[in-house]
Amino acid sequence: MKHLIDIMELTTEEINELIATAEDIMANPDKYCEACKRKKLATLFYEPSTRTRLSFEAAMLELGGSVLGFSEASSSSVSKGESVADTARTVSCYADIIAMRHPKEGAPLVASKFATVPVINAGDGGHNHPTQTLTDLLTIKREKGRLSRLTIGCCGDLKFGRTVHSLIFAMSRYPEVDFILISPEELRIPEHVRGECLDKTGIPYQETTSLEDAMPKLDILYMTRVQRERFFNEQDYIRLKDSYILTPDKLGNARKDLSILHPLPRVNEISTAIDTDPRACYFRQALCGKYIRMALILKLLEVRV
Repeated sequence: MKHLIDIMELTTEEINELIATAEDIMANPDKYCEACKRKKLATLFYEPSTRTRLSFEAAMLELGGSVLGFSEASSSSVSKGESVADTARTVSCYADIIAMRHPKEGAPLVASKFATVPVINAGDGGHNHPTQTLTDLLTIKREKGRLSRLTIGCCGDLKFGRTVHSLIFAMSRYPEVDFILISPEELRIPEHVRGECLDKTGIPYQETTSLEDAMPKLDILYMTRVQRERFFNEQDYIRLKDSYILTPDKLGNARKDLSILHPLPRVNEISTAIDTDPRACYFRQALCGKYIRMALILKLLEVRV
């Protein structure tokens, strides 16, 4: 496997292998501290990011490698009109592996066709975010001890939420997983996710507008923000942005072993009062992101430790 553009390019066996490597890195960090010595990661971020970009950079640095790249399109030659294909060709001359985030769906796929080094999709528009999904799977495995026999509630922006789309596709391959999809009517899961995954595979799911009704059934609550940058007009964003706000009182009928995940950044959809609740996993989830990206870099660079 040379690139990772879509989570479905990975088999469940490969996902389980990456999770096992990440857990070994967590347990034995010194074993990996020079695994990528003299290797370089290029982070090509055409769109703002904190966790994804910094976790990629931290991952490579902790593997003993180095990092170069840009954090906004305006500071790259795209501002002069350079194509993604030409950028990929050029950066391949300087780096051993590329992580790319782009607002246009399919841009990392284009880059992978022209790059001569592995390309990782770090998020492309509302389409896909495979390393966030790997982060989510590692978090679920560590919090629940399994990736099967789970009821997962996805709440918020399910229409534009690439993290939700990727998570549904990935988890649909594990046994006895079902979904409760919680959103306003305007932000329901897209037809292609419903048709190509949920309906096609026969995964049990239900759609609702009520977080309170769904709460008692959930093993995992995956909260998402309503994404201002995906809306075509400010009025629709303002009308929908506060559709779901998770507060302590809404956890009154939740399971004691509920795990609350969020890909972050958070705006106001999870009250800060929940941060000290042991069921809040989102900052542990952010840490998992570094370790799973370390495991992925090792796999794509074919480094054995």
